[in-house]
Amino acid sequence: MMHDQLRLGIQQRVLPDYRAAFFEALGQSVEGRLAVFGGKPLDREGIKSLSELSHAQLFWGRNYTLFDPTHPFFLCWQHGLLDWLNCWQPHALIVEANPRLLANRRAIQHVHNKGGIVIGWGLGAPPIEGNFASLRQRERIAYLKSLDGIIAYSNKGASQYRALGIPEERVFVATNAVLPKPTTPAHHRPIPVISQLQVLFVGRLQRRKRVDLLLKACASLPKELQPLLFIIGDGPARPELERLAMEILPATMFVGDQRGESLATYFKQADLFVLPGTGGLAVQQAMSYALPVIVAQGDGTQEDLVRPQNGWLVPADDVNALQNALREALSDIRGLRKKGLESYRIVAEEVNVEKMAETFISAIDRIWTLAKSKSGY
Repeated sequence: MMHDQLRLGIQQRVLPDYRAAFFEALGQSVEGRLAVFGGKPLDREGIKSLSELSHAQLFWGRNYTLFDPTHPFFLCWQHGLLDWLNCWQPHALIVEANPRLLANRRAIQHVHNKGGIVIGWGLGAPPIEGNFASLRQRERIAYLKSLDGIIAYSNKGASQYRALGIPEERVFVATNAVLPKPTTPAHHRPIPVISQLQVLFVGRLQRRKRVDLLLKACASLPKELQPLLFIIGDGPARPELERLAMEILPATMFVGDQRGESLATYFKQADLFVLPGTGGLAVQQAMSYALPVIVAQGDGTQEDLVRPQNGWLVPADDVNALQNALREALSDIRGLRKKGLESYRIVAEEVNVEKMAETFISAIDRIWTLAKSKSGY
């Protein structure tokens, strides 16, 4: 069923451009029988939407939202979702595992009525706090249990779904990836003659990225260990960060937004990549250049990507932990090189869009088999 007949649909609230590589890989896996549906982000989200796909059909709906996506009572209705389903008629539908996308409930019912399966795709289900927490939790559980299966971004997310009562055989882990596996050998870095190493940050300069912690941690190191810090990216926090750098680490280089070969040059010259705050798709990119990484703990996807063999996971918002990791990293250049090669191996063999697509195909095959054998919740 999977390769010669199935039509697959994916629904997302928004379609960021960094998902293009995954959609293309999945579209190739099902020989072009993939259609993707989504809406445009809010202007203040700063998300760049993808523009086209070669191996999948692209459909746009219209998002009507209440509050900001970070608000606990955010809601979204996607106009056009049911029209798309009537047009595409997918055998299997992948939806966001998010009960606040209200049209998804009707989409799930529609596909089930047609004899298809619906699988959720999400980060996980962390504890809900604040007003009406118990009500919101009941809504979440009811929504998740209306699905035939769930694909989590990480092992931590999968554990959270299972803790809510989703059967283990219906929960899958597709480690979040945004890049194909590398096509060239691992970048070789010689042991430097000079002692000052280069540390790299790449990302949008906003407060949640906590570049201020990186500046403070580097500045607090002994002089002989202080690295040459390169900050790649732009954003609203840049003026504030530049002022802080002038006060405590004046050699810091702010080089703005870089793309393509220009950005690749900075990855190749660096000795260590650091992501001190949330988000950060550049971690996998850094690892593809055989860089060791220091990453702040977040939603669980980091734990599957960063391990003692290739870097350091540090508690979020803990400048002392970040300083200690930097001290350890910058004191052992040979150890850094070894960790960098392990970073490359991980993205080449374990965490890439091809592996992610394979997991999606396996999950769909498994859930389809369960559905047709009338196994269930």
